[in-house]
Amino acid sequence: MIVPGGHSPSPWVVRWLSAIPFGGAVLDVACGNGRHVALLRANGRRVVAVDRDTTAITALAAAEAECGIEVVTTDLENSPWPWAGRTFAGVIATNYLWRPLLPTILRSVAVGGLLVYETFLRGQEQFGRPSNPAYLLLPGELREVVRGELEVLAFEEGPDGEPPLAMRQRICARRPGVFVPEQGAMNCRPAERQTPERR
Repeated sequence: MIVPGGHSPSPWVVRWLSAIPFGGAVLDVACGNGRHVALLRANGRRVVAVDRDTTAITALAAAEAECGIEVVTTDLENSPWPWAGRTFAGVIATNYLWRPLLPTILRSVAVGGLLVYETFLRGQEQFGRPSNPAYLLLPGELREVVRGELEVLAFEEGPDGEPPLAMRQRICARRPGVFVPEQGAMNCRPAERQTPERR
């Protein structure tokens, strides 16, 4: 799947998508051009997408409004968290790091829900941006962040690609317990594929 703009979903997100429980919304943090919003929609998920600039996904959200794509435009680094007390069946974050927000992101994972996180690691500066240490994870950092709160299902870090094009760290972690679907929650049907008429 390629969304407008030519960006494919992260293989890490694709790998763990089916492990996110149905019956609740999935939060896409710093959703960018909507590559994972489109993926989640195709999988029949309800999505909450947030970024400080949501221009790129406005058309997608409008087209799928009946399916429950909620778009929130806010600067998470300088504004209150929009969902105080709310939790999600899944929380996805890729290519984004703002350390003060990490505890809030963790608290947003529902019991039985999944965190799927992937972003750049120290050493990325040799490949290009980002090169500011403030936006680069330390070795093992995500594993330490979730320790004692979420159960790690998978963790990877190191050169990404062949030949390497970036340095990344990835984690998939679950909050222990049984996920309880939101009352009255309905997931949407996957996007239907058009088949050509026979002549």
